[in-house]
Amino acid sequence: MVGLKPPEVPPTAAVKFISAGTAACIADLCTFPLDTAKVRLQIQGEVRIPRSTSAMEYRGVLGTLSTMVRTEGPRSLYSGLAAGLQRQMSFASIRIGLYDSVKQLYTPKGAESTGLAARMLAGCTTGAVAVACAQPTDVVKVRFQANGAMPESARRYSGTVDAYRTIAREEGVRGLWRGTLPNIARNAIVNCGELVTYDLIKDALLRTQLMTGKDGTRGTRLGAIPVPATLNPWVCPTDNIPCHFVAAFGAGFCATVVASPVDVVKTRYMNAGPGQYRNALSCLLALLMQDGLAGFYKGFVPSFLRLGSWNVVMFISYEQLQRIAVLARTPQS
Repeated sequence: MVGLKPPEVPPTAAVKFISAGTAACIADLCTFPLDTAKVRLQIQGEVRIPRSTSAMEYRGVLGTLSTMVRTEGPRSLYSGLAAGLQRQMSFASIRIGLYDSVKQLYTPKGAESTGLAARMLAGCTTGAVAVACAQPTDVVKVRFQANGAMPESARRYSGTVDAYRTIAREEGVRGLWRGTLPNIARNAIVNCGELVTYDLIKDALLRTQLMTGKDGTRGTRLGAIPVPATLNPWVCPTDNIPCHFVAAFGAGFCATVVASPVDVVKTRYMNAGPGQYRNALSCLLALLMQDGLAGFYKGFVPSFLRLGSWNVVMFISYEQLQRIAVLARTPQS
């Protein structure tokens, strides 16, 4: 399986922007239960949650999912999905869809290839801008995913819209941007872990032609990668779905390893009530004092399962959606 054969023209920035948001929504629909399990495991044992014999304990990914289905019903696995999709349409469109364009801005004119520094700067830039725009949707998603862990009488929100209203009313507009700084830090790291790693692995696979399809299928690339002069500068014979799968899987693993500590702090700080933590640093210190260094990797397995599978689905969908969009705009001869 090598996917669609691409046209001999590159996708526009608008095509990348829309394709990235759509692909991220597809990936969220496929992996959202794993994200919910990750959030539940990350907030488990939080200081404000009373520790009692009746307190619900989650054990592992499958244990968390089965406990949620048994105690809250299957719908709980997709709690906060609406906010999650809203987040991806605004967040992924910026951080992924604009990555190539920003990367070219950081690449010196006349350079034959884009260096590592330019790729990392582009990842940090688009990640930070995306967080600034989409932070309220992320706060609501995390709050709503954690909301189901409470007794029904103690749940804070009845729906996604109610969550936006309640947070703005009780905590002010600043409440919707709670955890922006740790989220910027997390997404700068995740963006570098995901996009730069994907870019580098894919670059290596294309150069060495390790993933050449049997039919020599060519495909559009995420970034500008030098190829022999005999080929169109936007296509390469190894650019196929197996190549995208390997690069996306590696990107998901690297992103999870480097981002988990910041992700745990971000999740706890976003889920905290008013006055629980003075700032993100106090949240970090509280987590360190309570759980030690291991606390920074709470929910690592569901994080990796979710981020790894999310990256695979998203990047494969992203590459194919770009091809569909460009082929649809190209006159057929």
